[in-house]
Amino acid sequence: MTPHLWPAPVAAAPVDATVRVPGSKSITNRALVLAALAADPTVLRHPLDSRDTQLMAGALRALGVDVVCGDDAWQVTPGPLRGPAAVDVGLAGTVMRFVPPVAVLADGPVSFDGDPRARERPLRPLLDALRALGAAIDDGGRGGLPLTVHGSGKLRGGAVDLDASASSQILSALLLAGPRYDDGVRVRHVGGRLPSAPFIELTLAMLRDRGATVSAGDGEWAVLPSTVAGGEIPVEPDLSSAAPFLAAALVAGGVLRLAGWPAGSLQAGAATPAVLESMGASCHHDGDALVVRGSGDVSGIDVDLADNPELACVLAAVAAVASTPSRLRGIGHMRGHETDRLAALAAELGSLGAKVVEHEDGLEMAPAKMYGGVFHTYDDHRLAMAGAVLGLVVPGVQVENVDTTGKTYPGFAEQWRAMVEGVAH
Repeated sequence: MTPHLWPAPVAAAPVDATVRVPGSKSITNRALVLAALAADPTVLRHPLDSRDTQLMAGALRALGVDVVCGDDAWQVTPGPLRGPAAVDVGLAGTVMRFVPPVAVLADGPVSFDGDPRARERPLRPLLDALRALGAAIDDGGRGGLPLTVHGSGKLRGGAVDLDASASSQILSALLLAGPRYDDGVRVRHVGGRLPSAPFIELTLAMLRDRGATVSAGDGEWAVLPSTVAGGEIPVEPDLSSAAPFLAAALVAGGVLRLAGWPAGSLQAGAATPAVLESMGASCHHDGDALVVRGSGDVSGIDVDLADNPELACVLAAVAAVASTPSRLRGIGHMRGHETDRLAALAAELGSLGAKVVEHEDGLEMAPAKMYGGVFHTYDDHRLAMAGAVLGLVVPGVQVENVDTTGKTYPGFAEQWRAMVEGVAH
C-alpha cells in the first residue's frame, strides 16, 4: 500500500499565531503508573490523550486498574493487580519499560508484546535488574519483547546495579514501582553516560509529590517502601511537542505565542527556548505564554543534547537551513528510539540536499541548498515533526505518514496548518 504523503505547508509569510499544545506524555504516563500503585483514587487533570497514553491506560486496565478517560480529566481507581493478562506496548517506550516492574506485583502471568520495532528497543538491562530483585521473567533469552512476567503479588526488591545508558526510562521504571517492593529499591547506575537526566528528576519529583521517600546522589537512587497517595495530579503541556512550533518562528520568521508555558518545569523541553535563542530567536514570557520571535535568519549551533534528546529531530531540521555549520552531540542513545533517529535524519535530510555527517553520538551539518521531496518518517512522530519544520521554508517537502504524530500529538497536522495560516489557537 502506498504510504500517505502530506504536503508540508510552506510559510508564505512570517508566522503570527498563538498555540496551545496538549499535555505532557512523560507526566501523563508517570502519573498513570503512580495512580495504579496508589492507596486511593487519582484524578489526572489535562492529561495527554494519544496513542502512547491510551496504551498505558490499556496496560493498566489489563492488570485490574480502573481507568476512566474523560475529556479533560482521567479517573484512576487502583485495585488488586491481577493476571493472567496481556499488554500491548505498541511502540511506547514508557509502556514497555514502566509496566513490567508493576506487573511483578500481579498475582499471575502478564505477557508483553508490541509493534515490530518495539522488539528491537533496549530492554535487557531492566529485565536483568528485575530478575536480580526477585522477579521471574521469561523472554526466551532475547533480552526484549515478547516476554512474560510471572507475577507473584509481591517483589523482594533491594539493591541492584543497572546500566541505563541506553535509556533513562529503564531507571525511572524501577523507581516508579519501588515504593511497592518489600525492601524498596536502591539502584546504582554502572553504565556509560546516563541520558535524559531531567526525566529522572521528573520521576523523583513526582514520587515525592505522591508521598514516597526517595534519595539521589553520586549515581545512586533509592526509594523506600512507601504508601503512594492518590489525589489530583495536574499535567503540564508537553514541552517536547512544543518544540516544532517554537522553531517555526525562528526558521520562517514572525512570532509564535505558546500558551500555558509552565514556570519552573522539570521537563527536558524547558531548555528549548535557550537553544533556539542561540540560533537567532528571541524568547520572553508574557503572562503564562512563551513568546518566540525570529527573523528567518538561522545561525548554526554546537550543542550537547544528551539531556534534551527529544529536541534533536526538530533541531536537525532547523540546522539544515542554517547559514553556518552545526554539531548536535550526546545523542548516540537515540539509535534505540522509535527508529535509529541519527541514521534516519542523516538519510532524509541528506536526500533533500543537506550536507550531513553522521557520527557515533550525533550529527554534523554544513550549509547547503535544500530542495523538496519525500521525507520518510519510519513511524516516528519526531521525524514527522522535523519534516513539517523543514517544509516551512523548503517548498515541495512531502512528509510520509504524518499521522504517526498521533503517538504523542493527535491533531498535529491540522494545528500545524492552522499555525501557518495564522489561525492556530
